[in-house]
Amino acid sequence: MKNKQWILKNFPVGDISEGDLVLEENEVSELLDDQVLIRNIYLSLDPANRGWMSGQKSYVDAMKTGDIMRGGTIGIIEESKNDKFKKGEIVNCMGGWQEYFISDGKGVRQIPQGTGFPLDSYMSVLGMTGLTAYFGLLDVTDPQQGETLVVSAAAGAVGSIVCQIGKIKGCKVVGIAGSDSKCEWLTRELGIDAAINYKTDNLRQRLKEECPDGIDIYFENVGGSITEAVLTRMNINGRISLCGLISVYNSKSLASGPAWGNLLVKRIKLKGFIVFDYFKRYMEAYLDLTKWMKEGKIQYKNHIIPDIENAGLAIKKLFSGENEGKLIIQVSENSTKN
Repeated sequence: MKNKQWILKNFPVGDISEGDLVLEENEVSELLDDQVLIRNIYLSLDPANRGWMSGQKSYVDAMKTGDIMRGGTIGIIEESKNDKFKKGEIVNCMGGWQEYFISDGKGVRQIPQGTGFPLDSYMSVLGMTGLTAYFGLLDVTDPQQGETLVVSAAAGAVGSIVCQIGKIKGCKVVGIAGSDSKCEWLTRELGIDAAINYKTDNLRQRLKEECPDGIDIYFENVGGSITEAVLTRMNINGRISLCGLISVYNSKSLASGPAWGNLLVKRIKLKGFIVFDYFKRYMEAYLDLTKWMKEGKIQYKNHIIPDIENAGLAIKKLFSGENEGKLIIQVSENSTKN
């Protein structure tokens, strides 16, 4: 059986270029004892992919050239020699940029069936995306009724969920996005209080208008000049949840930082976090997120692109802002009913 796989050939310098990732076709190995064969159905494309391609160790081991590109997947077990898993079960794991994945079961989690939620929702709002939004906002910043929350990349997969949880918790929510259509979706569909198009609006002026009493909480997805503008409006004892810095991921040199003096003068709490740190509390988030979805308090958007062959080009949409919501590759047919 053949397996299409994206291989990391070069560590990108700046933007991901043609030849950094190469699609190859290789044989699927025979299963050994305690292994399972998983056919990937969905592949998650995330800003973190760019960091993993750098060759630098972070919260996970560094990738090496020649490795299969790392990525989160949802798949179906096609064959099992592991007593913990049965053929036909739907699972979530780090199956990588490939059609098939052989695992010893470590890090493989069964996805509950019969919930009524679409399978692809477990790649976004009920997957790492939702967990990131949930813990990054609630655990890191502890939002309170009446506080002002600003979210960068607010129309993105994580940001849009953060915005809605902020409203559930009684915050005034202001989103920053990169197009009028995204801003309109945020205000009309998701019901946040205001949205700012950083590409066409005067960001500092709009923040002053929309946050007249200052900013209590900032959920950081972007970095760079947007962060600088937000810091000027932060209140004393404000809190910042550092989730991502997508504006600098493709920088060829060290990007200039914001005016960090504001953090000192205004006694602002800044905390970075990694969603994997909350592994033991995933069920807590899952129960709240499913409840809010059933109550109609949370909506989500998935941008699904067919065919594993398109992954190499599709990943670039994250950095151009072309994606609408969570970016996913459909690797193979989804014949399951959830």
